[in-house]
Amino acid sequence: MSSASGSRVVVTGATGNVGTSVVRLLSEDPEVASVRGLARRIPDWSPPKTEWAAVDVSSEQAPLADEFEGADAVIHLAWAFQPTHDPATTWRTNVLGSIRVYEAAAAARVPVLVHASSVGAYSPGPKDRPVDESWPTHGWPDAAYTREKAYLERTLDTFERDHPDIRVVRMRPAFLFKAESASEQRRIFGGRFLPGPLARPELLPFLPDIPGLRVQALHTDDGARAYQLALHREVRGAFNLAADPPLDAKVLSELLGTRPVRLPRVAARSAIAAAWGLHLLPASPHLFDAVLRLPLLDCTRAHTELGWQPRRTAIEVIQEFLEGLQRGEGADTAPMRGRKVG
Repeated sequence: MSSASGSRVVVTGATGNVGTSVVRLLSEDPEVASVRGLARRIPDWSPPKTEWAAVDVSSEQAPLADEFEGADAVIHLAWAFQPTHDPATTWRTNVLGSIRVYEAAAAARVPVLVHASSVGAYSPGPKDRPVDESWPTHGWPDAAYTREKAYLERTLDTFERDHPDIRVVRMRPAFLFKAESASEQRRIFGGRFLPGPLARPELLPFLPDIPGLRVQALHTDDGARAYQLALHREVRGAFNLAADPPLDAKVLSELLGTRPVRLPRVAARSAIAAAWGLHLLPASPHLFDAVLRLPLLDCTRAHTELGWQPRRTAIEVIQEFLEGLQRGEGADTAPMRGRKVG
């Protein structure tokens, strides 16, 4: 990707959880000459070698081809999780906006496109063994998030067939956390009514142990390094990204110093559905259904072909995130600014 004068990289969704980590890493990369961050609102944050543009990928008038002109790579991270009660709105941003990004990258003859997919793109899979990148990517059809991630996998299949000259990389990370994203993720998934004790694990009397609730986590900075490595290595295709160990009630109860209590899946889902129906909880019961069915990820390909390894364990990731949640941490960008909880 790089040239004698260094490379120019454009990042969409540059002010969110992953975007801030990717932009920070690229601004420190000696092989990157400049970074152009695209976001709906220009932040006060000004890392080295970085310029900003206010661009909304959901808009049909967004000048994406102009923004991509002369770029050596586009990293597409823009995504909207809400409103979960209006999937047509998220579809316009996430699916139609992504298609605009792909078409603009082709029109501007950008040689490298790195797309933020997700573990959520995968079809239901096992919880007792990891799966590699060949596992089917049909998502869970009832949840907007997984449905949109899976649809874009099919879109990229067609894009790669039609544009074999563009090197396309798909990142499929587990759940991504960092201290600076605590406030953003609280708003997205927990909402403004999240009880204070949830930000202070020592006050939790017990931890619900829900059948099937076994997932993986990854520090956002570790995920961002995979994006950075993909720019500098001639790789194509999908890469799973996750840290060990997988997180379940047993692991989390030991971390939080509380006891797991078995809770039937139906009871948990009913409570989430009621809160979502009353607009007290942003995360939908359909997403809960999807999470219970997500497979565990085998990251061998990222280790061997990208030379990537996570620097933090999943337990360290969750510890940092909970501390950030207590402090109401948020980075100096509009999506990430924090408010204290409880």
